Amino acid sequence: MSYLLPHLHSGWAVDQAILAEEERLVVIRFGHDWDETCMQNKQILVADVLVYVVFCKVRSFAYLESQLLEMDEVLASVAETIKNFAVIYLVDITEVPDFNTMYELYDPSTVMFFFRNKHIMIDLGTGNNNKINWALKDKQEFIDIVETVYRGARKGRGLVIAPKDYSTKYRY
Repeated sequence: MSYLLPHLHSGWAVDQAILAEEERLVVIRFGHDWDETCMQNKQILVADVLVYVVFCKVRSFAYLESQLLEMDEVLASVAETIKNFAVIYLVDITEVPDFNTMYELYDPSTVMFFFRNKHIMIDLGTGNNNKINWALKDKQEFIDIVETVYRGARKGRGLVIAPKDYSTKYRY
C-alpha cells in the first residue's frame, strides 16, 4: 500500500516537506519500502524461522514486512480523512539514511510528527516519546492520535499526551 502515499527520496526533500507546511501536521513514516533485493530474499528465506537478512537488517522478514504493510495500509486509508489537518509522507531509511542516527531509526516502521518545523513528541506510555515504532492496526486509533497531536501542536505544546495508554501494565 505504500505506493498510494507520497515518498520523499532525499534528506533535502524531507526537510522541505517539514519546512513548507505551515498549517498542517506533517506525519512521516520512516521505514523500508522493501526494495527488489529484499523482495528476492523473501522468496528464498520463507522456510526459515529466524533469518538475518544482510540487505534489510531485520531478523524475522515475514513478520516485519507484515508489520510495515499493516501500518502503510492504515496510513493510506486515513490519509483522505485527515487531509485537512495532516499530511502523510513515506521515507525509505535505506534510500535516505540521513536521519537514521539523529532519530534512532532502527525499527521497520517508525511514525514521527512535525508541526511548523518542530518535532512534536507524544507520550504513549511506552517511555519513548519521540515516535511510534509499532504497527497500529486500528484506523480510528491512529486518527485519534494524529488529531490529538495536531491540537496540542497548534497550542504550542512540544509534548502531547496520547488519548490511549499503550504501556504494558494494562495488557494483563
